[in-house]
Amino acid sequence: MKKSFSFCIFLAVLLHHFSGTKCSIEATAEGDIIIGGLFPIHESVTVTVNDDGRENRTCDRFSTARLVQSLIMVQALEEINQKRELGNLTLGYLILDSCGEVTTALIQTQAFMMRNSEYSQDCAQQSSPPVLVVIGDYYSELSIGVTGQLHLEYIPEISYGATSGFLSDKTRFPSFMRTVPQDDHQGHAIAQILDHYGWTWVGVVATDGEYGRYITERLRHHATKKGICFAFTSVLPDALNDDSREERINSTIKSIIDNRNVSVIISFAKAYHMIDIFRKLLKYPQGRGKVWLASDIWSQSPEVLSSQNYNLSDIGTIFGVTLKSGNTTKFERYLDDLDENPNHHENNTFLSNFLKEHGANSSEELKKMIYPYAVFSIELAVKAIAQAVKDLCTNRDCKTQSLRPLELRRALRKATFHMEEKSYSFDHHGDLNSGYDIILWKQTQDSPDVNNILAYYSIEHQSLTFTSQETQQALQSHIGNVTSKCTDSCRPGYRKTSVTGQPGCCYQCEPCAENQYSNTTDSEKCHPCKENYYSKNTSSVCLPRKTDFLKWGDVYLIVLLSFTSLGAVLTIVVGIIFLAHWNTPVVRSSVGPISILLLLSLMITFTSVILFGGQPNSYQCQARQVVFGLSFTLCVSCIMVKSFKIVLAFEFDPVIQSILKKLYKPYLIVTVCMAGQVVIVTTWLVHGPPYIDSEITQDNMELMVCNEKLIPAFGAMLVYIGLLALICFGVAFKGRKLPDSYNDAKFITFAMLIYFISWIMFGPVYVNVTGKYLPAVEMVVILISCYGILFCQFFTKCYIILCKKEANTEKVFRCNIRNYSMDHKGSEDELSSNRVENPNLSVSVKSQENWNSVKLSLSSLKVIK
Repeated sequence: MKKSFSFCIFLAVLLHHFSGTKCSIEATAEGDIIIGGLFPIHESVTVTVNDDGRENRTCDRFSTARLVQSLIMVQALEEINQKRELGNLTLGYLILDSCGEVTTALIQTQAFMMRNSEYSQDCAQQSSPPVLVVIGDYYSELSIGVTGQLHLEYIPEISYGATSGFLSDKTRFPSFMRTVPQDDHQGHAIAQILDHYGWTWVGVVATDGEYGRYITERLRHHATKKGICFAFTSVLPDALNDDSREERINSTIKSIIDNRNVSVIISFAKAYHMIDIFRKLLKYPQGRGKVWLASDIWSQSPEVLSSQNYNLSDIGTIFGVTLKSGNTTKFERYLDDLDENPNHHENNTFLSNFLKEHGANSSEELKKMIYPYAVFSIELAVKAIAQAVKDLCTNRDCKTQSLRPLELRRALRKATFHMEEKSYSFDHHGDLNSGYDIILWKQTQDSPDVNNILAYYSIEHQSLTFTSQETQQALQSHIGNVTSKCTDSCRPGYRKTSVTGQPGCCYQCEPCAENQYSNTTDSEKCHPCKENYYSKNTSSVCLPRKTDFLKWGDVYLIVLLSFTSLGAVLTIVVGIIFLAHWNTPVVRSSVGPISILLLLSLMITFTSVILFGGQPNSYQCQARQVVFGLSFTLCVSCIMVKSFKIVLAFEFDPVIQSILKKLYKPYLIVTVCMAGQVVIVTTWLVHGPPYIDSEITQDNMELMVCNEKLIPAFGAMLVYIGLLALICFGVAFKGRKLPDSYNDAKFITFAMLIYFISWIMFGPVYVNVTGKYLPAVEMVVILISCYGILFCQFFTKCYIILCKKEANTEKVFRCNIRNYSMDHKGSEDELSSNRVENPNLSVSVKSQENWNSVKLSLSSLKVIK
C-alpha cells in the first residue's frame, strides 16, 4: 500500500509542477466521512507554456448548469445531515472542477488521493478524513481516466452522467458505478423513435471521444436492424481548443446542406458544439426546419439557443432523449433560500464567484439551469452512499473505526436504496437502468422549455410509451409531415429492391407481379396470393377468383342442349313409329330388334351430352366420357351388324356364304364389340381416371375443367370406335349398288362419312381451343355424329312409313327386286313366285342355282318367308 501511495504522491507532484493548477478553487465541508465531487464546472481548458517549460492550465467557458449540479450534491448531503439519517455521523464533501478535460480531471483527482495518503501536501491536511467515494464526472471520457486513477486506492466512483458502455466492463473498471443507464439502451431508444416515425435516412453528429464513438456505434447497430441508414456521420473534436474544430464544424455544415433528403439529424455533440453549429447552419435556408434529435448530453441545455439571435422556430424541431427526471421542487426551494451574499460561501469558491458576478438575481439564474435528470441521478448517488455507510456502520462505531474505500465499494454493490418511494440497486455491471424520458423543446418568451416530457422509454421492456394521446398528437403537430428518406417510400403494390453500390435505405420500387401483392408501405417483398385468390400487377390486395365453367345459362350451352333435347325427342319419336309399324316391310327390312337397340344407344349418347355442361365434379368427369364411349360403341356395333347382314344376304359364293353364316351372330357381335370398349374404359378408370381440375384464364378466373389425365386411354377409346366405324364403312361400301328404293348400305356409308369428317376435325380443334368452351367442341361432334346416324338410318324409313304408305307394301318391294333382277339378268318368273319380305335387300341372280342360294340365305336370315 505504501508503494502505491508513494507513486500517487510522485504523480501528483509531477502533474502539479507541469500544470500550474491551483487547488484553492473548490467547495468543501467537513464531516466524519468525506465524499468527493468532480464536476465540469468549466467546459474547456486553455493551456500555455512558460519559458521554463511549465504548463499553465486556465479553465474557461464557465457552465452555470454544472455549478447547479454540484449544488444538487451539496443540498442532498446537507439534507441527510439535517435529518440525521446516519445518526451521529456527518457527511462532508470536497468538490473540484474537472474543466471538461481529461488531464485536468486527473490532476484534480490527485487531491482526493492525497487526502488518503499518510503524507501532507499543500492542499491536504494529515488530520483530515480520507475521501471514500467520488461523485462524478459527467463525461465518459473523463470518467474512464478518473476511475482508473481512483482504483489505485480502491476509491469507488459514482457517475451521474457518464453513459459509455465501455464503463460496464468490471474487469477494466471495477471501481466504477453510475446512476444512469449505459448508452446501448439510449441507442436502442433513439432507433425506436426513428422507426416509429419512419425516418430511415438520417445524419449523425458526434464527438471524437469515448462517449461519441460508443453511442454512434450502438445506434448504428440497432438502427441497421430496423432498416435505418446514416447518410453521413460527422465527428467533431471533443476539446474546444482543438485546432481542427473549426474545419470539422464547417464540414458538418456542408454535409447537412448537401444531403437534402436528410430532414432528421441525431446529435451526440456537446452543447458548445451545437451553439457553433446552429450559428453557422442558420445562415443557409437549407439548414432551417430540420428535426434535431438530441442525446442526453445536450437535450436539456437551453443555452444552445438562449445566447443567440435566433429561436427554436428558426431551427425547426428539437426533441431528445434525456435521463430519467427527478422532482426539482425541493431543490428549487433550496435555491430560493440560498444566501446570495458571496462572503458567506467562502468554502465554495465556485458559488462565491458566481454570486459576485450575478448579484441579486443569482438564485433565478441558477434555477433556470436545473436539469431534472441531474436532480434524480445526483440525489440517487448520494442516497446510495448514505445507505452503504449506514449498512457498514450498523454494527461498528465509524467515528473510531474509519471506513476504507474498498469496504464502501463492496457495500455500494450490495446496497438497496430508496428515493421517492422506489427502491434501486446497482446491477452486476455497476449500472442503474432507470430508463429515459423523451422531451420536446417548446419556445417560451425567455428561453426554450426543455422539460416537456412526451414519452418514457422502459429499458426493461424496451418499449416507448407516450404520456398521453394528446402529447403524441402534439409531437406529431411539431414534426408535421417530415420525411427523412433516401428515396420515396414504395407504395403498397410495390416492393423494395436494392441498388448496387448504395446502402439498404436507398432502393428502387418494383411493382408486384401478377398474383402477388404487398399491403404495406416499403414492403420488403411481394407475397403470393393464397389459393383461389388473384391479383393484377401493382396490387395491394388479392381478390377471390371467380370460378368459370360452361354454365347452364350460357347461350352456347343452351343452343347445344336444345339440339340435344331435339335429338332425344326425335329418337323417341322414331322408336314409337317403328314399334307402331313393327310388321311392315320397311321395319322388317331394317332388322327391327337391332334398330330398336340402335335407337336406345343413340338416346343414351344424346343424354351423355348433358354431362359436358355445368360445373364439373369428379363423378361427372368420369361418367361423361365413359357413358359416351360405351353408348356410341353400342351404336356403331348395331350398325356393323346391319352391314354384315346386307353382305351376307347378297353373297353368292357358297363357301364364303357358309363361313359368314357361321360368323353372323348379331348379339354376340354386339357383346364382343362392347367388351373391347369396356376393357379400355375400365383400364382408364382404374389407372388414371379423369378428375376435376382448374386452370387460370387470362381474365384471372379459375376455369373448372375435367382433366382426362390418361390421354392415351381417351385416345384409345376414340380410336376403338373409329376402328368399328371403319369396318362398318368398308362393309357397307361393298353393298352400295343394291336396289335403290331402300338401300341401307348406302345410308350407312354416308353416316360413317359424317362421323369420320366430324371426328377428324375434332382433333385439331380440341387441341387449340381453350377456356370454358372446350367441352362444347366435343358436344358438337357428338351431336353431329348422332344426328348423322339418326337421319341416315331412320328418317328416310320414317318418311316412307308415314308419307308413302303405298311404298310400304310387299308388292312394291317385289317390283323393286324384279327390276333389280332384270338389271342383273335374273329370272323374273322365279323371283316373282317367291314372297319377299325384305324387298330392300335385292338379289342379283344370274341363274336358277344362284337364286336358290339367295333364297336359302334370305330364309335363314328371316328376311323372306
